[in-house]
Amino acid sequence: MEKLAVESWKKVALSPSHAYLLMMVIDEPGVQPSDLSKELHLTPSTITRLIEKLEQKKLVVRTTEGKLTNVYPTPKGKDLLPTLKSCLHEFYQKYSEILGREESEKLVRNMSRIADRLTN
Repeated sequence: MEKLAVESWKKVALSPSHAYLLMMVIDEPGVQPSDLSKELHLTPSTITRLIEKLEQKKLVVRTTEGKLTNVYPTPKGKDLLPTLKSCLHEFYQKYSEILGREESEKLVRNMSRIADRLTN
């Protein structure tokens, strides 16, 4: 699965984790790193490293307001959204071809249910 994901995201020169984080930031400008950590099920330190890499690529910016840090997409980051969606679709298509549509849908449901149980 990891190999398929990495291959699917090559178009944008991002790892799957970076790409998902960027899509979340585009979807919710001003999101806080703690919310990204919860949603992506990654440690805060991992989120920080991912954000730093996206900042280096000029895809996101961080702002600090008091004690709060917010993450915003840059215009360059926003411009990637259609390609990011295309990569996501390609990833789904690839693993659906291997597993079959029904099994793929079960996998997504089960992963979502497991993630919910782990966070509650």
